[in-house]
Amino acid sequence: MNALAVSLRDSNVVAWRNLMNIKRNPDLLLASTAQPIMFVLMFAYVFGGSLGGEAYREFLIAGIFVQTVAFNSAFTVIGLANDLQKGMMDRFRSLPMSRVAVLLGRTTSDLLVSVLTVVIMSLCGLIVGWRIRGSVLDALLAFGLLLLFSFAMSWVGAFIGLVARSVEVAQSAGLLWMFPVTFVSSAFVPAESMPGPLRTFAEWNPITVYSDALRQLYGNPLRVTGPPPDSWPAQHAVLYSVASALVILAIFIPLAVARYRRVASR
Repeated sequence: MNALAVSLRDSNVVAWRNLMNIKRNPDLLLASTAQPIMFVLMFAYVFGGSLGGEAYREFLIAGIFVQTVAFNSAFTVIGLANDLQKGMMDRFRSLPMSRVAVLLGRTTSDLLVSVLTVVIMSLCGLIVGWRIRGSVLDALLAFGLLLLFSFAMSWVGAFIGLVARSVEVAQSAGLLWMFPVTFVSSAFVPAESMPGPLRTFAEWNPITVYSDALRQLYGNPLRVTGPPPDSWPAQHAVLYSVASALVILAIFIPLAVARYRRVASR
């Protein structure tokens, strides 16, 4: 059996082990499901009336999708940090298994969690008035882009989880940087409403571009009021989305693997 087949086989075993942990501790899914539902209800009904009402709810859902899968990278951060703290990495190192399998298994299981989260969020969006107005093919492409972004962000989480010295540090490190990145974007409000430097950052922020790409593919409004965005990333949202995810993977897969090898060799 070649090395790739061995890595995939071992990764599937690790992914199954991680999913069984969730089955035994279903409260682990609470943050990935309850928090986005809370954001939908809060922005749609508490702030939505002053931000555009029904049109804003259709604008909002794509941003909530992107924010949710980005926040799900915290599963990877905390899961790997917990395995390190409990000595699971030492057990994995003693087994005749691929070194990459631990990371690939973790990111794969967290991708499956994101699939469940997206299904729940889609149902929640339909309840509050969101609709897919594009073609079936465009909608499938949108969900595919969303899961690609989720997979890319999980590798960022893998690197952070391996760098963190404890689970407590990992919990903070995995989410602290995520709040400004997600809120300084067009996930919730148009980037054009932000002042100079923040607007520039928001326009090139992958969170913004993924949100706009999903809105285009779902046939939802790019903006509640005013003209559509005219920045280069907004005009090429789908292309930029794919490129940004591939760049994140190209940077953080080698970083996470190198860090894992260093941790496993101790």
